[in-house]
Amino acid sequence: MLAIFHKAFAHPPEELNSPASYNGSTKPKLPEDTLKEFLSHHPHNTFSMSFGAAAVLAYVQPDRPSSLHQRLFCGFEDIYCLFLGSLNNIWSLNKQYGLTKGTNEAMFVIEAFRTLRDRGPYPADQVVKDFDGSFAFVVYDSKGGTVFAALGSDGGVRLYWGTAADGSVVISDDLEVIKAGCAKSFAPFPTGCMFHSEGGLMSFEHPMYRVKAMPRVDSEGAVCGANFKVDKYARVNSIPRVGSETNWTVWDSQ
Repeated sequence: MLAIFHKAFAHPPEELNSPASYNGSTKPKLPEDTLKEFLSHHPHNTFSMSFGAAAVLAYVQPDRPSSLHQRLFCGFEDIYCLFLGSLNNIWSLNKQYGLTKGTNEAMFVIEAFRTLRDRGPYPADQVVKDFDGSFAFVVYDSKGGTVFAALGSDGGVRLYWGTAADGSVVISDDLEVIKAGCAKSFAPFPTGCMFHSEGGLMSFEHPMYRVKAMPRVDSEGAVCGANFKVDKYARVNSIPRVGSETNWTVWDSQ
């Protein structure tokens, strides 16, 4: 999967951007060039959607439909979801949300997002914490210009993010595309965490503690985009919630 969002919509952590990206021979690319790179890796089974200058989503159709780590893409009412992996409790979650048994993980995530957005306020961390399985997802609300992404805590699925030449945030499970598109300005997306364009990065496993940026140095000794870890010594003031009258709590990740 590949998702690219203009910095005006996604507000990526400043620590993702490394000055070393502009000192070496390989420099960050513009979003359109990163998209071309991704499409060239999968020339025959890739689907992409662009939303003007705001966002682009790209999805690789699986070679084997029965693969353990599903690759799903769907949209409903101007909300789009890229999903990688699987949820062990998808049946019970569908029942809880009043969805049919055949609803797949991507469609369920859209419904969970709509619930957080429209029927809240609910603790967003608790909603994602109820997901049992290996998963990564990116949601884009094209009408509201909202980005919501998360990665499961078990490490069964990998996800990376970084910043493009124009400051856009790039999210993908394809490490080579991230490296080529973001140069030194990338890092693994932290497990057990979620990112919201208004509230920033937080841990859904440990929502009462801040997520701290940790310097990351590559084999050449250059400082790259930071790793992000839960700081058990720094508590947040309140639990982020999403609703029609309540926005995400915003805090400094440093």
